[in-house]
Amino acid sequence: MKYRVAVIGGGSWGTTLANLIAEEGNSVDLWVREEEVCAQINNERMNTTFLPGVRLSDYIRALNDLKSTVEGKNLILMVVPSHVFREVFERLGSFIGQEAVILSATKGIENETLMLMSEIAHEVVPQLPEDHFACLAGPSFAKEVSRHYPTAITIACKNQDRAKDLQQFLYRKYFRIYVSDDLIGVQLAAALKNVIAIAAGASDGLKFGHNARAALITRGLAEIARLGIAMGANPLTFSGLAGMGDLVLTCTGELSRNRTVGFEIGKGKNIEEITRSMTMVAEGVRTAKSAYALSKRHGVEMPITEQVYQILYEGKDPKVAVKDLMTRTLKPEVYS
Repeated sequence: MKYRVAVIGGGSWGTTLANLIAEEGNSVDLWVREEEVCAQINNERMNTTFLPGVRLSDYIRALNDLKSTVEGKNLILMVVPSHVFREVFERLGSFIGQEAVILSATKGIENETLMLMSEIAHEVVPQLPEDHFACLAGPSFAKEVSRHYPTAITIACKNQDRAKDLQQFLYRKYFRIYVSDDLIGVQLAAALKNVIAIAAGASDGLKFGHNARAALITRGLAEIARLGIAMGANPLTFSGLAGMGDLVLTCTGELSRNRTVGFEIGKGKNIEEITRSMTMVAEGVRTAKSAYALSKRHGVEMPITEQVYQILYEGKDPKVAVKDLMTRTLKPEVYS
């Protein structure tokens, strides 16, 4: 299929995906909230605010107007923070054509409703066919993709023919894509790994070493999978790129915003001070609240997520949180 593309969100990932598509000679309209960033992209072919050092394709046109960006497009990439996904989708919903496919690269869970992005999209635009929504997730720092470093990622859609079509459209020699039909699992894995990354960063900030980090990653994956299975996901998803792959990257990579938040917490800073100093959103801060609420709703034990929630929202000392994790009552584990 020949795609006419709109990318919604001019942050580092949105700009990177727009450029990935445009570098192949495809025209891309990129909606950018900030007027100064929009002007900079159009006039200087740069986005120094969110993606410094990368020259952008001449096939990208940055716009401030959602209607002009979306109308007539049959592929719309949603790359906005999860807490504004509903608001932005409501604003552009009436401009979405019947043929349009939504590809979400947003990683999060709405705090108020505990909905995934696919659920929000279908609630806001009920006429959107179920198989016209797909999501993109997996281990991928925007900075590295923009520099054509080898990357592998997953597209999930209930319609596998559509997923394969998107796979072919986005594939590059440096950007390999796998397909999945597990829309729930891929979205959950993409969101929840950010919470575990905060825990891993805090452990590193406290200088607890590699043993502790490895334990947090492994046990973090176990609790992500427990919740995913309870919500109808395929267990195998969590051992793939969207699960283990993205979790390892986000917990260990120096470019990880969520790990950075945790690292600063481990060094003794408070969350308000940390987030004020950041240009881009660390999704795990908000997702911790949603994940904790989902664990209670589904009766799933998520001890790492619970401790991160208490650190972020109840002011718990990270050292006390670690002690509580290590001294929990031992239980026979099905998976070690």
